[in-house]
Amino acid sequence: MGAGQGQSTVNRYECKYFISPKFIPQVRDFIRHFTVPDRHCQGDPPEYSITTLQLDTPALAFHNAKVEDYDSRIKLRVRTYNEIGSAPVFAEIKGKFRDSVIKSRTVIPFSEWNADLIYSTHAPTFFKSHQQELDFYKFRRIVWETQARPALLVRYIRESYIGLDGQYLRITFDRQLEYCPYADWSSFGSGKSWYPMDSAEMQNSATSNAILEIKTLHDVPTWIIDMVQTFNLQRNGNCKYSTGIWSEALFAPVAEPRESTLQFLAWST
Repeated sequence: MGAGQGQSTVNRYECKYFISPKFIPQVRDFIRHFTVPDRHCQGDPPEYSITTLQLDTPALAFHNAKVEDYDSRIKLRVRTYNEIGSAPVFAEIKGKFRDSVIKSRTVIPFSEWNADLIYSTHAPTFFKSHQQELDFYKFRRIVWETQARPALLVRYIRESYIGLDGQYLRITFDRQLEYCPYADWSSFGSGKSWYPMDSAEMQNSATSNAILEIKTLHDVPTWIIDMVQTFNLQRNGNCKYSTGIWSEALFAPVAEPRESTLQFLAWST
């Protein structure tokens, strides 16, 4: 199960950095005095896999807001963990204002997640709290108002740690980033082709990197500042979803473009 299962709404700060895989063991050793493995992870190092369905408007407004670096923007995404079907689905609204992020997520049983759940007007009965129900209806309302639809799938392996002191603090390393352009509401890419997006070219970098994320609720602890300085980490606003969109757009000029590429082109006209 993914991290944050019990959280409905979180307001936090996020920073992302590219990091060479060869430096991860050193950073892992640095943070072991301040963190513990996320309890949802398995193995050594502690990891789980994430598959995310990204929704966007017909004109790709959410992607374009990232491209234009708007101070205020949102994402709609549907996330599940590990083997498809083994965990619930989490419908998420992720809003960002500068460095501050507010995210709401609703837990939905995997068997209940489909397009009908979004487009019908019936009231589901599986929510475990009133707040979860309110968050779902907010998600569904935004989908209706923006005409959002499945745009792209993203998946990766996440190594995750949480703070020792009980306050919200999370450090993660994401690797094996892939995208799937054949997105629908409920298959999560099962039986589809996936394409890598962590090459040096896709990251506009000299080498292929993992993505280090630091997430806190309040001011960044001094030891994290020391870590960033010690390893000379360079902040990067990498967006996995937008990287997948850019990668797929490279196929637009070919004689027989993929069906998904034709869909992207149709949306943007």
